[in-house]
Amino acid sequence: MLVHSASQASPRSDPLASLEHRVGSQIHALIESLDQNIATVLLGKPAPIRLAIVALLAEGHVLIEDAPGVGKTVLAKALAKCLDCKFRRLQFTPDLLPSDILGSSVFLPNRGEFEFRPGPIFTNVLLADEINRTTPRTQSALLEAMNEGQVSVDGQTYHLEAPFFVIATQNPFEFEGTYPLPENQLDRFMLCIEVGYPDRDAERQVLMTHRNG
Repeated sequence: MLVHSASQASPRSDPLASLEHRVGSQIHALIESLDQNIATVLLGKPAPIRLAIVALLAEGHVLIEDAPGVGKTVLAKALAKCLDCKFRRLQFTPDLLPSDILGSSVFLPNRGEFEFRPGPIFTNVLLADEINRTTPRTQSALLEAMNEGQVSVDGQTYHLEAPFFVIATQNPFEFEGTYPLPENQLDRFMLCIEVGYPDRDAERQVLMTHRNG
């Protein structure tokens, strides 16, 4: 009788390996589908789309340094819509306060108690637009959320719904009235990327799409 050793056995005979292969193929197909869906609205930019997906899957966050009007908001909104997730856009300004991001406790006279009102950070995909235009104190309000997926307000800890993904933007060409991100804030971002202007073919496709509705 011929006996095969374990090292000579076909990998197809291993049920676990077969299951892992099928699951891996399904995940790959889902990622490709997500990539292609976003590419239908953000034309001619496959690299930024793929990098954003990588950061999302790795539970990281993305900082986009680029000029206005290159599709940063489109990328964030398309990603949230394709995943059927909640999306919030927050414009960072010099007068923005941490409570404007995290939320605050409001006193209810009829009940004689405080009630927490969640801020815009309680979402799945948060677009922090022009993050360097707000003060370091307000910027630091994102630290705990980006690192631990939770926020602390008035001694209470509130967990954020998964997935929690921050796409922050800043204009690298205008520095007047801005506050450079500190190192401990930059460390919370897995990737710092650029979107860039589309090439001629992509621009033509954008114009055709808008003309045809």
